[in-house]
Amino acid sequence: FFVEPEAKLLFVVRIVGIIKLSPKPRKVLQLLRLKQLHNGVFLKVNKPILQMLKLVQPYVTYGYPSLKTVRELVYKRGHGKVTKQRIPISDNAVITKGLGEKTGIQGTEDLIHEIYTVGPHFKQAANFLWPFKLSAPRGGFKCKRHGYCEMKGGDWGNREEEINELIARMN
Repeated sequence: FFVEPEAKLLFVVRIVGIIKLSPKPRKVLQLLRLKQLHNGVFLKVNKPILQMLKLVQPYVTYGYPSLKTVRELVYKRGHGKVTKQRIPISDNAVITKGLGEKTGIQGTEDLIHEIYTVGPHFKQAANFLWPFKLSAPRGGFKCKRHGYCEMKGGDWGNREEEINELIARMN
């Protein structure tokens, strides 16, 4: 029988601010580049990343984005890191300048494809993308202090495919 392949791509959004955060989760959030409320990043699914997410679970929500979601995020809120500056991705030249020589990623569609398929140059592509600064979700969160999988129903933790609906409200 056919088993659905496990998702390779995660999108992680920080949903808690910086007040009363103990040092360990604070450091992990820093390593994941989630320094502000409502920041989002693309991550590869692997053991170390999942262990880090376990440590910061009450402060983030994450899931597996669809291609449509990835494309909308990059086109609407995509900023590249060019010479350590946050440059909006307005045309393909920005991407070619930041990634072209090293990885062969030439344009926005190449970048989206690399991110979505978690290709060989995913690390450079994800690092080139500045963390997405999203808005607060339209209609708000349900309850930030309870987990998404808990009986009460809340927001933090793994929401798998449901992340697309949240990103659509925050984008």
